[in-house]
Amino acid sequence: MEKKEIQLYFNKVAGQRVKWKRRNSYYHRLLEKQYKLLIPVNSKVLEIGCGPGDLLASLKPAIGVGVDFSDRILEEARTKYPDLEFIAQDAETLELNDTYDYIILSDLVGSLWDVQNAFEMISRVCHSRTRLIISNYNFLWEPVLRFAEFTGLKLRQPLQNWLSSSDITKLLQLTGFEIIKTDRKILLPVYIPLVSGIFNNFLANLPLVGRLSLQTFFIARKTVMQDEDHDVSIVVPAKNEKGNIESAILKTPEFGRSQEFIFVEGGSSDGTYEEILRVKEKYPGKKIVVLKQSQRGKGNAVREGFDKATGSILMILDADLTTPPEDLVKFYNAIKFNTAEFINGCRLVYPMEKEAMRMLNLVANKLFGTLFSFLLGQKLKDTLCGTKVLCKKDYEMIIANRKYFGDFDPFGDFDLLFGAAKLNLKITEIFVRYKDRTYGTTQISRFRHGLLLIRMCLFAARKIKFL
Repeated sequence: MEKKEIQLYFNKVAGQRVKWKRRNSYYHRLLEKQYKLLIPVNSKVLEIGCGPGDLLASLKPAIGVGVDFSDRILEEARTKYPDLEFIAQDAETLELNDTYDYIILSDLVGSLWDVQNAFEMISRVCHSRTRLIISNYNFLWEPVLRFAEFTGLKLRQPLQNWLSSSDITKLLQLTGFEIIKTDRKILLPVYIPLVSGIFNNFLANLPLVGRLSLQTFFIARKTVMQDEDHDVSIVVPAKNEKGNIESAILKTPEFGRSQEFIFVEGGSSDGTYEEILRVKEKYPGKKIVVLKQSQRGKGNAVREGFDKATGSILMILDADLTTPPEDLVKFYNAIKFNTAEFINGCRLVYPMEKEAMRMLNLVANKLFGTLFSFLLGQKLKDTLCGTKVLCKKDYEMIIANRKYFGDFDPFGDFDLLFGAAKLNLKITEIFVRYKDRTYGTTQISRFRHGLLLIRMCLFAARKIKFL
């Protein structure tokens, strides 16, 4: 079937498309649910292949634009949703004069005449922070869907492009995109009381079973190389770390347009607060901010430090200095050159100093890394490393979306990780050599905090995966 014939076909069946959508409302509700989890309300959203506009409207965008080449179906969309804009265009000859925060291709890739050309057109309406979200049929379902069309259970489609996940990944790479993460959803697209919930909310999220799901979701961003200097705020939570304060200043290399150190002292008994004041007076050329923590816990210290930060890049440096301050420049460069948007330290690659991490802690770190990789959809080895770096504007978005997870994290690290994953930020790790403490003792209780981490993982699983 030629491209013009495909366009004529979709114009011809425009009314049937609406009827079939209503008939398969359970499947479309599941699709809408997934997109709502991926796209914050009040975003600027473009949907290509929008059909009657129901998905776009359900996302409650601040600005919503729908594109479809069927004039007939857009007439209904304009009538139903007058507050949204609908444009009759072909994805492969897209001519729009704006950029968007989120661009959606829902069940469209299989119908495109030239997928690579469509992706190239889409890249023109992306800014550096745009997220492209594609949902595509799993090619394993081809015989099932063909049978459904033959028996009248599904609207008959023109001959489809049955692209595998690797095919779509390659096409995105060719057109200047990189995959942030993929997710598989909808194991049972028809409603059966109790059974559908078990299949779609639980079984579809298991690693092996999930590969059989009907839909694969791809979240991608445009690959944009940058080279821009930033002001940096380095937050150092410090409790009973008197012997490490001056070293934190001396060992941190110069990088960025400017630096500020924000020490958040948490009720020490060894004179840490007085030592911070002494160091501030000793190094007047350094911008050093001193805070007394109003509550308890590292998580609170990080938040209070970030609230006072003036830099466009925010860093956490643990005052025990087991992650070397000298490596912070690597974290900075990853943000500076747009290699990633959230940088996490990883201590589990290079050999450690003899007493740096006990064996039980090492095993727990690796297990939590595997678990978090599953939950977040991005590969991580060491989620428990305290050194984390992100842009202030992304942190402000995490704050705005914090109510989704709630104030549940006493450590501060996982609030940031979960928030970054919810915003579909590109997460990467910087490998560091983990050092033994030279002063003080650890404030981590292996068993008490380990149980707390397990509870947090179960909570996150319910909010991210098993919905």
